[in-house]
Amino acid sequence: MAKAIVTIKLMPDGPDANMEEMQQAAEARINTFVQEDGEKRFTVKPIAFGLKALEIIFVMDEKLGSTEPLETDLGTIPGVGGVEVIDVRRAIG
Repeated sequence: MAKAIVTIKLMPDGPDANMEEMQQAAEARINTFVQEDGEKRFTVKPIAFGLKALEIIFVMDEKLGSTEPLETDLGTIPGVGGVEVIDVRRAIG
């Protein structure tokens, strides 16, 4: 099977959310979901009025199926107000 490149956006529940703690918690949950310590990219992007979102790009094996269990798990991180998969692409090779 091929690999999938997944982009997820974590929206904090307010402008005072600790993005560093959110990133560390998200990385641990992603590692558990993909069952390996693969490459991940974290970017903090400004949204509006001091609010920032954490955008995460990571690679997973397609045979894991849907990212829905991961999305649910990421939503339980303290300070996370919303989770959205914004892109999924197939990487072959």
